[in-house]
Formats: sequence, C-alpha cells, structure tokens
Amino acid sequence: MLTRRHALITVLAAPAILRFGTGTAQAATTLKISHQFPGGSIDKGDFRDRLCRMFAAEVAKRSGGEIAAEVFPNSTLSKTTAQFSALRKGALDISLYPLPYAGGELPETNIGLMPGLVSTYDQGLRWKGLPVGKLLTDFLADKGVILLTWIWQAGGVASRTRPVVAPEDVKGLKVRGGSREMDMVLRTAGAEVLSVPSNELYAAMQSGACDAGITSSTSLISFRLEQVSKVLTSGAGASYWFMLEPLLMSKAIYDKLPKNQQDVIRNVGADLEAFGKKGAQDDDIRVAEVFQKAGARVSTLDAATVGQWRDIARDTAWKDYGAKTPTSANLLKLAGDVPA
Repeated sequence: MLTRRHALITVLAAPAILRFGTGTAQAATTLKISHQFPGGSIDKGDFRDRLCRMFAAEVAKRSGGEIAAEVFPNSTLSKTTAQFSALRKGALDISLYPLPYAGGELPETNIGLMPGLVSTYDQGLRWKGLPVGKLLTDFLADKGVILLTWIWQAGGVASRTRPVVAPEDVKGLKVRGGSREMDMVLRTAGAEVLSVPSNELYAAMQSGACDAGITSSTSLISFRLEQVSKVLTSGAGASYWFMLEPLLMSKAIYDKLPKNQQDVIRNVGADLEAFGKKGAQDDDIRVAEVFQKAGARVSTLDAATVGQWRDIARDTAWKDYGAKTPTSANLLKLAGDVPA
C-alpha cells in the first residue's frame, strides 16, 4: 500500500548513493523523472507531481535502496514536447507525459485523445486488460517506451468570453484543443485552433491569442486558468475530452536494469493507478469550486451534448486517424469495442 509515511523517504536522491551487502559497494540506480506540471510535495500540489514523487519513494523502499529517483517538474529537465523523443533515445529515464503530444512523431499515439472515444474513467482504464491496451503497450515498447502507469483525465473548457458547451459555441473563437484530432473537430465546428502545450495556455489566454482552452481539470487548476477566464465548462458529469497521460519509461534504460528492479518499477507503476484515478476525479469536482471562487460562471455537459461532439468526431477525426496507418485503424476499432 502507498501511504503518507512515504514522505519520510528521500525523493531527491544524490547520484552517488552506495549500498553494501556482499563486501563490495555498488552505486544505486538513479532515475530522473520529468514532467511539465508545477512541482509540490508528496502530500500537496498537482496530483501528477505527487504521483511521480510517490513513485520515487516507493521504488526506493521496495528495492531496499537499490533504486533512487529525482523528480524534475515544470519541464526543468527537458522541454515539454521533447520528452517523448528523449525517452525513445534513452536520454530521459521516466516522464509523466500527455500521450498525444507525441502525435507529430508517432501519429498512432493520438488515440490518447480521440474526442468522444472514451467517455468514463472506467472505460479508459479497461483498456489495460483488453486487446486495445496490449496493442498500444506493444506498439510503444517497439518504439522504445514502456507504459508504467495508466492515467486518464477528463477535461473542461476555460473561456475568456462566452460559454463553450455545444459545438456551435466555438464558432469564431480561437481555441486550444490539445490534439490534432480535437483540433479537427473544433475546425469543423467553426473555430480557429491554437496548438500549444497546456503549460503555455495561461500566457496565450492572457495575451488574447487564445479565447478558450480545453485541458484536463487538473491543468485548469494547476495553471491557474481561472485568473484569465470568465466561464468554465466542467467535465465532471460528462465529457467528450479524455486524455491518456501515463507514466512512461525509456525501454533502453529499463532493459539495462536487473529483473528484480524491473519488477519493482512495474509493480509500483501499476499500484499507483488507483491514486491517479482518484486524483483526476477529485480535480473534476474541485475545478468548479476554484473557478466559482474566482467569479467565473460554471456550465456543465449532458449526454446529448457529448453525443453532438462525438458525431462530429466520428465523421472527421476518427476517419482521418483510422486512415493513417494499419495500427491506427486497429487501435480505433479495438477501442471502440470497449464498453463505457
């Protein structure tokens, strides 16, 4: 079990940690964990940063000190979108990474934010044990990346001007969607799209370059978008926007580790999935409170409105994605077989 007492374990470990046991000193394996989100502590802050710190603490504990880890928030170790490529090359050990950010490099990864394809947390998390999950993890491993922790996040819309609920509401607005496929849907509905990572959304909205941004509830909170918004559309009750933001590891680094350390890393990653789900769901509720406190109006989605977005996506983004590669087509088909 992962508990608060793990805060007592040092997360930021020096590279030259030594362990003794067979008469010889050996350097501990030190892993660097990067992400784009604000840093905090193991007990407070963005749950994605906390998850990384919990991962670091728990692998140190379960490995008996054979594994140490450093957490680098705010893209301080690697630029946001460059982290996936760095994982593939073995230049970065671990990253909590929005999977569709890799879509320019590997279009198949855009399955991680396909509008309307995933409609509940349980549906997304079922992927792991079904053929779609095996295909995705096998595909990533073949490209040099190991998926350690399945993390899904529902999204909402922060707007500087008017509520963005139904597709017709985006007409004439400059909107950040978060993936190539979401951008296709927005363009079809009449929006002008803006492609920036979520940690650049505040500046874009503050400057007026962006009228509305769609991102996860956690990012809406952590990047303080209530300060530049008048309206929030919450994804708590229903959402057409679910993003896969897993904890990923470089296969090149993973393959160099002894099996006992690989097992520890795999097991800790899997054990953190429940924490990830709860963190995302808690923020789906909390984001409305944050925006209301700042004076913003809060709107919600219903199943019929989500269906309108899905209908546009099915005729545009889904068709386009499915035609990209045979793997894309298979991923889309298998994901469509997963019940909500």
